[in-house]
Amino acid sequence: MMTNILNLKKLSKYIGVALCLGMMFFADAAVAQKATWIWYPGDYEIWLSNKMQNRRTERGAFLPPLWKEDSHYVLVEFHKDIDLPKAEKVEIGVEGQYNLKIDGKAFAGYPKSIDIPAGKHRISLKVYNQASPPAIYVKGDKLVSDASWLVTFEDREWIDASGKSSDLSATTYVNAGAWNFNEVNTSPSAFRLPVTEQQAVKKDKSANSILVDFGKETFGFVKLLGVKGKGKATLYFGESKEEALSPDHGELMDELQIDQSQKADVTFEGSRAFRYVNIKFDGGVTVDDASMLYEYSPVEQRGSFKCNDEQINKIWDVAAYTLHLNTREFFIDGIKRDRWVWSGDAYQSYAMNYYLYFDSPTVTRTLYALRGKDPVTSHINTIMDYTFYWFLGIHDYYQYTGDKAFIKQMYPRMQSLMNWCLARRDKDGLMVGLPGDWTFIDWADGLSKKGEVSFEQLLLCRSMETMGLCADLMGEKAEAAKYRQMSAALKAKIFQYYWNAQKGALVHSRVNGKQTDNVTRYSNMFSIFFNYFTEAQKQQVKKTVLMNDKIQKITTPYMHFYELEALCTMGEQNAVLKEMKSYWGGMLNLGATTFWEEYNPAKSGADHYSMYGREFGKSLCHAWGASPIYLLGKYYLGVKPTAPGYSKYIIAPKLGGLQWMEGSVPTPNGDISVRCDTKQIKVSADTGTGTLQFTSSTLPTCKEGAVVAKGKNVYEVSIAKGKKYTVEYTAM
Repeated sequence: MMTNILNLKKLSKYIGVALCLGMMFFADAAVAQKATWIWYPGDYEIWLSNKMQNRRTERGAFLPPLWKEDSHYVLVEFHKDIDLPKAEKVEIGVEGQYNLKIDGKAFAGYPKSIDIPAGKHRISLKVYNQASPPAIYVKGDKLVSDASWLVTFEDREWIDASGKSSDLSATTYVNAGAWNFNEVNTSPSAFRLPVTEQQAVKKDKSANSILVDFGKETFGFVKLLGVKGKGKATLYFGESKEEALSPDHGELMDELQIDQSQKADVTFEGSRAFRYVNIKFDGGVTVDDASMLYEYSPVEQRGSFKCNDEQINKIWDVAAYTLHLNTREFFIDGIKRDRWVWSGDAYQSYAMNYYLYFDSPTVTRTLYALRGKDPVTSHINTIMDYTFYWFLGIHDYYQYTGDKAFIKQMYPRMQSLMNWCLARRDKDGLMVGLPGDWTFIDWADGLSKKGEVSFEQLLLCRSMETMGLCADLMGEKAEAAKYRQMSAALKAKIFQYYWNAQKGALVHSRVNGKQTDNVTRYSNMFSIFFNYFTEAQKQQVKKTVLMNDKIQKITTPYMHFYELEALCTMGEQNAVLKEMKSYWGGMLNLGATTFWEEYNPAKSGADHYSMYGREFGKSLCHAWGASPIYLLGKYYLGVKPTAPGYSKYIIAPKLGGLQWMEGSVPTPNGDISVRCDTKQIKVSADTGTGTLQFTSSTLPTCKEGAVVAKGKNVYEVSIAKGKKYTVEYTAM
């Protein structure tokens, strides 16, 4: 398939727009009295995710997502009631055809500005746009478009002849969505991520080919320099050198027909993932050189981690780069192959994000994109567990951010999705895979998905708990009580149906109403950090499952994330540190510059690159490989919120075999900084009220605060916002 050349002049224009838009795209929530483009909440996110996910190709062939894609509402009504102290001139920007009314009186044509007299008024715009989400921009001295505007997708007249408002209960209005496109000429549909030019670090040139090496995994648009002649140029991309040099088996390739009498630079339109690019061209074509335009998300890295172990420092740095490459318009799974928004992958990216960027907009737009529209017709990404990870993402988002406004916007979609799930339970009230459902869990050989899998019931239970939490926030007390009762009943069933006292663990599944003999790690490790086990059960499972080599091992970073979290929850940071050095360090020892979709130490050579029956099918830059960011921030620096939005938090540093460590953890209102060695702990925070918790073999001291003994060598110090604390102690 021929790839179109993107004219460099045209691309430069896009770059300028993207750089301008990018900073606004990722800004904080709209400030009152600041005009921004607005739309029906979730519509722009759904539309943009469709554009992004349909960019995937394999060897020049278009490959769309595997699930149903929703679309935006094509007709949206916007309105705002306002009392103006004085007359003002208002600027209007609209994406689509529109009808503009003031107090029920329509303006002819498509006005770009209007004069509004002083007094009370209702401003309304009805916008139609089939190509992109209907959006408006309104800017006056006092009247501005922002998230306080009400919108509806129902085409109902709600202004009566007198200009007074009719009963709005006849239809549904919600607050508008916005991303801080804050200028009238920065229309949402024109958005593109910014790019910057980068050079290769090594080039091997021959008569009709150039093999370029950019030194590490990267993503963007290949640029050919000094192209002349007539013929074909073919680009073979590789995350590894072996892939780039395998013209028949590499995952990505592009072809381009050249017909240029004068030398010129050309840039490929399609963005690709690669470290190496093998450029081959016909004898009638010459190419002087190659570079690339690196495409990136302009998120700000706020979290940090350093320690005495340089390999761990390298692991953290590579994990951060891996996450950055997979943080695009949305959190995606991997940059080479799918480039799709998968709920299970995204759920882990949210967690890492809270310890690296704390970029809430990337989380919320990903949650909107994954959820899509009603009616619900299938599980998210068609995967049962991925539906439940979506609910868990909502739960964690509120805990880390305290953003009630987002919960309010999303709650109706939570209700309809949960009702759809509950209607699919079997006679015992358990989730079981029905036709069209994909029960994934993990990539593992021989992993049974038959019957009622215990892992799915655990995720459903946690999702019900999330519904109860959000119902409380919405003031729906009866519904909150219903979900609390349902989750408690399901939890009791889980232990009734799946706990096996002889095995000291939850079994993997039930088939025909009977426990299977199989014990896997998944349900057991999740039950530890969900805190569903008693302390005695935790210790039992730690021995019979987590530390038992006879239980099937996990080879994906995806589930290693949760396995190591469970061990950290049990205080096994020393063991986790060794595993990080072995597992993630093992990838580094093989030359990895980003972390992979799957790593099996038993493999060797180019076998490491194979997956799905394809020689180079494995993604070597996969978001779920970046979990050390989360583990080191939450379980070594020990920082986590204990009340929504870090209004309260805990700092419980654990060296776990390190001699010293230091770092910062971002929060909604500043950072929490921690430095810890075997003799001293230093902390400070820009937010909330915290508790420093640590163990010491000697009586600790702190000049800035009172040390409170909690028993068994555990001590606490209260941490106030804006104050620095130093604790002298002796690590155990």
